[in-house]
Amino acid sequence: MPWNGCLVKLIVGLGNPGIRYAHTRHNAGFDAVDALAARHNWPWDSRRSRAVLAGGVLGAEKIVLVKPQTYMNESGVAVGELVRFYKLDLGDLLVICDDLDLPLGRIRLRPGGSAGGQHGLESVIQHLGRNTFARIKIGIGRPANGRGENLGFLLSAPRGDERITLDAAIERASEAAECWLTEGAEAAMNRYNG
Repeated sequence: MPWNGCLVKLIVGLGNPGIRYAHTRHNAGFDAVDALAARHNWPWDSRRSRAVLAGGVLGAEKIVLVKPQTYMNESGVAVGELVRFYKLDLGDLLVICDDLDLPLGRIRLRPGGSAGGQHGLESVIQHLGRNTFARIKIGIGRPANGRGENLGFLLSAPRGDERITLDAAIERASEAAECWLTEGAEAAMNRYNG
């Protein structure tokens, strides 16, 4: 979609709004878009469609970074509204989120597919009616004592070596997102998956 002569690409980080959830495992998507915004000195100075936005221009493309201000399980409300507002082709949408099924510190970019149990991603797919958009999943690992502890694990902040490993993965995810922007999904998958 042209925007003042530029093509628009949307990069959405999934998470929960508010200081209570800052830097928790479930907010890895927020942290990744924060890292990308910081790299380019793009301030979070705009609001639209129940989201805060940052962005700028890279090459011939207008980049809009998004942090939905709905809770994780309703992320699709904001994403759907923004996709419609920008009249976006889903090939120009990238969603970044945490993943319990990936080992801590691993990232994986895919051009489409299922939500794999990630409720924010499920909401996005539901509100778009399709799953044909790119996503980067950031591995946060699983709680030591099984699925019964998933919620507390997701909403807690890692400490020590786990924090260092997750922060490094978040930084790599932001780099993979920029590679997706500048070189395309295949190049980003080849460089960052694994």
